[in-house]
Amino acid sequence: MTLKSFLQTKEWLDFQTRIGRKTWRFDNGKIQANIIRHDLPFGKNYLYIPHGPVLSFDDIRGGLQGQLVSFLAYIKDLGRINKSILVKVEPFSDIVMELIYRRGFRRSVKRIQPNRTVVLDLALSEEELLSQMHQKTRYNIGLASKKGIIFKDERNLDVFWDLLKQTAKKDNFNTHSKDYYKKFLEFFSVEEGRSKDVNAKMFLMYFETKPIAGAIVMTYGGTAYYLHGAMDRNYASLMAPYLMHWEIMKWAKSQKFLNYDLWGVDAKKWPGVTRFKLGWLGSLKHGQSGGKIVEYPGSFDLPVSRFWYFMYNLTRKIL
Repeated sequence: MTLKSFLQTKEWLDFQTRIGRKTWRFDNGKIQANIIRHDLPFGKNYLYIPHGPVLSFDDIRGGLQGQLVSFLAYIKDLGRINKSILVKVEPFSDIVMELIYRRGFRRSVKRIQPNRTVVLDLALSEEELLSQMHQKTRYNIGLASKKGIIFKDERNLDVFWDLLKQTAKKDNFNTHSKDYYKKFLEFFSVEEGRSKDVNAKMFLMYFETKPIAGAIVMTYGGTAYYLHGAMDRNYASLMAPYLMHWEIMKWAKSQKFLNYDLWGVDAKKWPGVTRFKLGWLGSLKHGQSGGKIVEYPGSFDLPVSRFWYFMYNLTRKIL
């Protein structure tokens, strides 16, 4: 069975083209890769393969090494043609990492996608999921449910954007532009039927008539992915995000999704968010958990221009 992330779907590549990035699709029958050019200052760029390349595992014994050589030659030539500094790959599986390792790639400290995530098992019943959460998470869901907070399956970008700006300022992180979210929601709209396999939903939480939290969720295959979230910290005591995620999980279960991916944990980079997400796992020590921590192999760079790759890393260290 071939494992694939939504980041390696045709829909995701088409969306990247829609927002103005140059893209390519490599497919030799055994190896597939979405390749996206990310522009940098001073006319430079790098090529990026998110959660890829994807290998057909059934064909590993059938001449895959030769196909891999062809793939590496292709991305090297593509990098040279585009005058790229490097090609960055972030494999979805350890097998892919093992096959490309020592073929000119260097482990990179600069990651685009989260290296670890929390995935919850929606095949469990609601009672089982609740019983296996951390006690504080369960308590906060109950607390929020008594406050009269209303959960809405609603797409209102203006509301979400206002909440996101507050969250970004408070937590000191950068967001995409409002136009990015607009194009994202339009392109992956369930209502407009633009995509059959990859879709996006927005959910909002209201206290009385005031929007206090929101989330953007992507769905693909058997998984719902929590990609973007925001909240009004003035209403933090209501614990709305706990109830919001619980309601999203119940919605995902009703739509027959098997997993809920909370999309990224990092205790050093996002301590508060990580504590929140780990609270949904329950007790991992004794195997009583409604989910698991998934760790990806990491980020790897294939330098195209050694001089500019050195300058690129030097600049990152200085800044």
